[in-house]
Amino acid sequence: MRILLAAVAALAVAAPAFAQDAAPFTGARLGVTLGYDKTHGQDGFTYGGAFGYDYAVTPKITLGGEATFEDSTTKGLGFHASRDVAISARAGYVLTPKILAFAKVGYDTTRIEFQGDHTNLEGVRYGGGLEYSVTPRTYISAEYRRTEYEDNFGGRDAAIFGAGFRF
Repeated sequence: MRILLAAVAALAVAAPAFAQDAAPFTGARLGVTLGYDKTHGQDGFTYGGAFGYDYAVTPKITLGGEATFEDSTTKGLGFHASRDVAISARAGYVLTPKILAFAKVGYDTTRIEFQGDHTNLEGVRYGGGLEYSVTPRTYISAEYRRTEYEDNFGGRDAAIFGAGFRF
C-alpha cells in the first residue's frame, strides 16, 4: 500500500513538471508556410498551410503527424508544379525549452500541369528542421524537405519557413 501511495505521489509531483517542459511542443497546431521550391530543375516559390498534432512521449521526445496543403509558382519546360498535398509522421527532440529539432517522413501527391493536361504524381517526402516557441502558443519554424516522385520524374527540394499557433 505504501508503494502504491508513493507511486501516486511521485506521479502527481512529476506530471506538472513534465507538462511544463513539453508544453510548447505538444497539442494541435495550425500554421502558414512559405518558401523556395525547386522542381524538375526549375525554381519557384511555394506557399500554403499546415496542421498537425504533437504528443510528448518524454519531456525531450515528441511524436506526431502533419498534413500540408500548398501551391507553387514553379514553372518551366512546359510544366507547372501546382497543388501539393502531403501527410507526414514527425518525430522531435527538445534541444532547449524553446527549440525543437524534428524529422519527418510521409506520403506526397503533387499535381503537375503539362501542356494543357495534368497528372498527379505520388512520392515520398522526408526532411527536417527546427521549431522555435515564440510564446507557449505561437511558433516559427524552418525546414528542408525532399520529395522523390514516381515515374522517374525526379525530385523536389524545398526550404520552408512557417509560423503558427497551438491550441
